[in-house]
Amino acid sequence: MSSIKRRQRIAVYSLVFIFSLSLLVPFSGLLLTDGAATAAEFTDNNPRADYWREVRQSNEGYTTAQGREAGVLINDGGQDWRRIRNGWVANFMPWLLLVVFSMLVLFHFLKGKKKVTKPLSGRKVLRWKAYERALHFSVAFLFIVLAITGLSLLFGRALLIPIVGKDAFAAYASLAKDVHNYLGPLFSVLLAVLIVLWMRHNIFKPEDWEWLKKWGGLFGDGAHPHAGRMNGGEKIWFWLISTVGVAACASGLIMDFTNFQQGRETMQIANIIHAVLSIGWIAVALGHIYIGTLGTEGALEGMTTGYVSEEWAEQHHDLWLEEMKQGGNESSSSSVAEEPVAEKN
Repeated sequence: MSSIKRRQRIAVYSLVFIFSLSLLVPFSGLLLTDGAATAAEFTDNNPRADYWREVRQSNEGYTTAQGREAGVLINDGGQDWRRIRNGWVANFMPWLLLVVFSMLVLFHFLKGKKKVTKPLSGRKVLRWKAYERALHFSVAFLFIVLAITGLSLLFGRALLIPIVGKDAFAAYASLAKDVHNYLGPLFSVLLAVLIVLWMRHNIFKPEDWEWLKKWGGLFGDGAHPHAGRMNGGEKIWFWLISTVGVAACASGLIMDFTNFQQGRETMQIANIIHAVLSIGWIAVALGHIYIGTLGTEGALEGMTTGYVSEEWAEQHHDLWLEEMKQGGNESSSSSVAEEPVAEKN
């Protein structure tokens, strides 16, 4: 076995172990004894129980603090938020990531990479311009950073504290929170630019439904279904980020900019929406990342260099390639002396 294949196998096994550990450790909390009954018994025997019951009703009192809900000492709705966030969100949503990741690993070992069927001629076509690639990788980088920091804040108490300790986690969590809060708005702006820039290429056409019926030629050895510049799967991904992604960004901005005087109940609802949508988004993004890297030969080259082989374009986006040729933008040799021609807008 070559050193490259050995490193790839070690990397895959390491990722499987890390993801499995990070997703299974939060469930260890289910094995702990719930102290709710003990706390309730203590409250019933507390001579000042009536006072705290009154406080927990969110009744307003007097305070010199200014701002919305300043007179509320305890917002009892926070208990409902905590039970939802630390309950089914933290205990069940990770299973979505685990299932998707496991399916991708299994599929890769069973089917492997989707190869270009025809021999490469060396002729290439410009698929992604420099500014498109820069925007894509900027959004992708920020997405990964936000995913790591967000998941760390959501699952870190169960996953990281037993490994690094409370002090180290507290320092990391503080940094992760600041990074997440400051990069979130930048990510939202760049995502909006990406949506506006590529929306015209992602309008569904009849050939896209045929592409979806055949699962994009992912299974079997038959002819690859017809596709324009964006195939049906890419268009579904685009409209996912245009809806679920935008909603996740909006809920994050509600929590990020508290100067709009939104109430705590609004913040709590936004927090749950943000967590659920973001985890779902990450789950689908795992498939997108896999198809664009390990899953499809030549796809990553197209986004890193801007150019794809003519054979790759013919196999995966034949209608787009034909459109380029009819428009006069023939592909040319990829040699240094003969630069490939640019794609038309």
